[in-house]
Amino acid sequence: MPDGGGRSVPGFGRRLFGRRFLAGGAVVATGLTSMSAAIPVSSAAAAPPRTAPAGGAVRRIKMYAEKLSDGRMGYGFEKGKASVPGPLVEVNEGDTVHIEFENTMDVAVSLHVHGLDYEITSDGTAMNKSDVPPGGKRTYTWRTHTPGRRKDGTWRAGSAGYWHYHDHVVGTEHGTGGIRKGLYGPVIVRRKGDILPDATHTVVFNDMNINNRPAHSGPDFEATVGDRVEFIVITHGEYYHTFHMHGHRWADNRTGMLTGPDDPSQVIDNKICGPADSFGFQIVAGEGVGAGAWMYHCHVQSHSDMGMVGLFLVKKPDGTIPGYEPHHPH
Repeated sequence: MPDGGGRSVPGFGRRLFGRRFLAGGAVVATGLTSMSAAIPVSSAAAAPPRTAPAGGAVRRIKMYAEKLSDGRMGYGFEKGKASVPGPLVEVNEGDTVHIEFENTMDVAVSLHVHGLDYEITSDGTAMNKSDVPPGGKRTYTWRTHTPGRRKDGTWRAGSAGYWHYHDHVVGTEHGTGGIRKGLYGPVIVRRKGDILPDATHTVVFNDMNINNRPAHSGPDFEATVGDRVEFIVITHGEYYHTFHMHGHRWADNRTGMLTGPDDPSQVIDNKICGPADSFGFQIVAGEGVGAGAWMYHCHVQSHSDMGMVGLFLVKKPDGTIPGYEPHHPH
């Protein structure tokens, strides 16, 4: 699905991108059906989930900024294949990424990231001349770090989290025009041992649309009961939104998962996300509720009514979705 956020790059292994882009689709958990509400998802016979390795790698990728035929603008890992949202950049704590960035447009553009470490020359703003002129190229370097103690004994948090990147110069010196047209994308920094999902999807509330799509045509995301599915939620624009997922819940912490029975994290199914905020979580599709066309939407009522709605389509192992009739192309 083009709006799910992310595309694989030759020679750029799973350490940088989620398994979905290399495995060719979500993994179906054996034996789970839509009646799994009464059956625990895990069992002694189940294979343990895959986890993120230690970081420390140095990666190089190419990224392009392009105008799309429908008037939008997007980022892409290949020339001519830009998307909205832009592709997922996924790294592990301790990794460094050098992004060879090319501007194919007729206006200046940039690449600004949240949550990662970078020198002022990789800030991506016109104020410090780290933007890219029409037809120009620039290398942006993003670094990540593991948690640890500073010399004064205080604790420094690591880079792990759900972050995002965006333009900072199109339209205004803060990139308001570029963001409105679709110049944004997701970033995940994983910590060693973090559980890896079967699929990762990106939902961006951008003013009054989802992923720059027309009203009432928010992207639909597919899974099979038992799949471990990850969502990255980002907000841009002028409004506060609340992300609500029907039938599924997650922990309000860094990963969206409880670490054990004594984890005090609140379990939620609705979270406020203001402009430039981002968060993420993992769920097991259909856990406790089974297959179905599960709605996600902004829970500001007028925003829902105006079309900020999409579906999480959870299928039975046979591919069917009980009671589902497509409401729009996806």
